Amino acid sequence: MESWVIILIVCGIYLALTLAMGIIPGLKVSDSVTGFVAGDRSMNLLILYFVMGASIFSSFAFLGGPGWAYSRGAAAFYIIAYGITGMIPLYFFGPKVRRLGEKFGFVTQAEILEDRFNSRALSVILALVSIIVFIPYLTLQMKGAGFVLTTISEGAIPEWLGAGIAYLVVLAYVYFSGVMGVGWTNTFQGLFMMAIAWFIGLYLPIKLFGGVGEMFSQIAASDFSSMLTAPGLGGDGRPWDWWGFSSAVLVSAIGFSVWPHFFMRAFAANSDRTMKLTVVLYPTFQLFMIPILIIGFTAILAFPGVEPADTILPYVLTQLDLPIIIIGLVCAGTLAASMSSGDAILHSAASIGVRDGLSKFLPERFQTDRKQRHLIRWFVVIISLIAYYFAIISDIPIVNLLLGAYGGVAQIFPLVFCMFYWKRANRAGALSGLMGGIAVTLLFLFYPEWRPFPIHEGIYGLIVNILLLVGVSLTTEPESEQILNRYENA
Repeated sequence: MESWVIILIVCGIYLALTLAMGIIPGLKVSDSVTGFVAGDRSMNLLILYFVMGASIFSSFAFLGGPGWAYSRGAAAFYIIAYGITGMIPLYFFGPKVRRLGEKFGFVTQAEILEDRFNSRALSVILALVSIIVFIPYLTLQMKGAGFVLTTISEGAIPEWLGAGIAYLVVLAYVYFSGVMGVGWTNTFQGLFMMAIAWFIGLYLPIKLFGGVGEMFSQIAASDFSSMLTAPGLGGDGRPWDWWGFSSAVLVSAIGFSVWPHFFMRAFAANSDRTMKLTVVLYPTFQLFMIPILIIGFTAILAFPGVEPADTILPYVLTQLDLPIIIIGLVCAGTLAASMSSGDAILHSAASIGVRDGLSKFLPERFQTDRKQRHLIRWFVVIISLIAYYFAIISDIPIVNLLLGAYGGVAQIFPLVFCMFYWKRANRAGALSGLMGGIAVTLLFLFYPEWRPFPIHEGIYGLIVNILLLVGVSLTTEPESEQILNRYENA
């Protein structure tokens, strides 16, 4: 039997287990919108920890993470920096969000912001922004899955079929089980990813250099020693200055906690204690990134000149005499990274599209719980097909949209902060700040030469956002005292 067939069998077993793990939990929640979107607010610490961790670490972890360390050196440490700090805000507003969701039935980010700022337009804008950001994000997860299955099958399975197989499994359990299917599969995938990452991250430097310390010593003594000096190289391959490095960490940390699919998990927590403990324990998930980055550093001396850099992990696997089963498990781990983000994104995009978008335009058509739940499931299918089209068929570039994702998502943070901590913020200020911040972020994204300083475009957006939010709010009428008290006392 060909080696690639055995590897495919291993991946097939993994996909079958994931499908079972995804569908069975959905049988235990109510057949309602709250059950489908927020899991009847019943997620315990274990599930919440992994659903928040695994939903952020996407195919970038097993493909892009090693690629960053391999091609940009110490610049890759920015991933760990923002991953550790980005959860801190949720410790303070996460329990408030959970309590308000339980009391007033909120299940999405836009719903609670719409209520606080008394603006249906804000809900629709947030829904559009979320879906625009989510589709390229989901597309890249599909591309990652397709690439893995094509590589391990030595071309026998084309990328379009590989992506289709992996995401048909994702579509099935998200469609039937909603957030609980996402939660349990993310727990399974998270544990699986961690085990595989640590195994391969320690095995490679021991195999090639005799240990992790010896590997770094040899890099430091070589012509590549600059790769160990922060801040490393930027995305354009040139040295990254501290302006760029620090602003990238800052805007990513600010945007981290307000990613819509991430924020929504606060509504699913079963208690304030669970929410807080998840935030406190979350930095330990960054331990997963350490072996991932070690993989990239391992290849700097052992396999120089590999292009593109994101293919370094599968390239290394093909160059070493590893047992076939091990290669199959590593490939399954890469699939897990792709699917554990893709399912959370797909579920959230469909929920937001219906709850915060379509139902606002046609409220009389989607008043009942049953109709909304049915439509969310259809949106799961529609959004999957759109992302699949961009991943496989279309030549329309989507990278520029994704590059501005964190800068755009970060513009939601001032609204979330003011929702609880500044009573004077109102609808006009929120709309002005959000739209102004997004506009400036996009302006400097597409015209980077116009930036006064070489910092992330999202920082410029946040400056304009905050100025407009504060200025317009102070010069217009405040929101009703009844709504303000609800959030102040949350």
